Amino acid sequence: MSAPAHLDPRLLRAFVAVAEELHFTRAAARLYVAQQALSRDVRRLERELGAELFVRTTRQVTPTADGERLLPYARRVLQAQDDLLAAFGQARPLLVDLNSPGLATGRLVLERARSLAPEQELMARYESGLTHAAGELVAGRLDASFGRFAGLPAALRAGLGHQPVRYEPMAVVLPEGHPLARLDRVPLSALAGESVYAGAGNPRTPEWTDLAHRLFEGRGIHVASPAPLAVGEEEFQRIMDKTRNPILAVQSFPAMHSTVVRPLVDPVPLSPVSLVWRKGLAHPALDALRRAASQVATEKGWLGVPDGGWIPAADAAVMSVHK
Repeated sequence: MSAPAHLDPRLLRAFVAVAEELHFTRAAARLYVAQQALSRDVRRLERELGAELFVRTTRQVTPTADGERLLPYARRVLQAQDDLLAAFGQARPLLVDLNSPGLATGRLVLERARSLAPEQELMARYESGLTHAAGELVAGRLDASFGRFAGLPAALRAGLGHQPVRYEPMAVVLPEGHPLARLDRVPLSALAGESVYAGAGNPRTPEWTDLAHRLFEGRGIHVASPAPLAVGEEEFQRIMDKTRNPILAVQSFPAMHSTVVRPLVDPVPLSPVSLVWRKGLAHPALDALRRAASQVATEKGWLGVPDGGWIPAADAAVMSVHK
């Protein structure tokens, strides 16, 4: 491999996208370019470097030894370019996942960050769960998200940074005609014998299902069987109307037709929420997002554990460490 005198960073971005996706169609979608243009850029880079970077078959794309050797250098060059543009106020938009429309924690932090850095562009995304979002963070398709950091596999956490934001009180969403709907607050013991929906089977949210299993263990509460994966509020409500299962949620869960949201008590279960980002990411809007998370958490007392609060020991340990 021979280094040319000049190298267009666009060609390196094309190469990195293909090397990470191992698929030209997905890489083109990630970069918002036509697949033909992406292939042309990769071929041009190969010509300029005098090396074949990928082995291409009809079924897969695999980096060659030269491609593997180039990848860490290309990533460093692109990060340096992003840092340079950010230093002169030309940073790209920061893509921030808020999980789902209507949830309060991420939205309030994002609104504060926008006020702290009005010259930056922070764009909201909705990836449903932190497990799915974390994969997007590592792949570089997303910059920040919110959720239960301790619920991610250790290998995935190793590539991510996190900042504790909130212990969010949990709730149960009940059909209006459910016997427990008449209560202002629902003791956990009152859910004994119930099957409560907690996202079982949803590949985007296993961290939430795991939290439910930890909360329900020894209390006679069952995690409801997987339901068809619903995309969008209307479809989710339609499926829940059919199953009639109570839904484990947080107290800020947006209202749905013919349901009520009731806080859970005795004990008060808490959902640990962190701001999560890809390690090594340097972006002025991320700095603003982190400042915003700290400010809002302090002002609202989000990181205080109320009397009778419940969190898993593993989460308490992770939430005590900033990365």
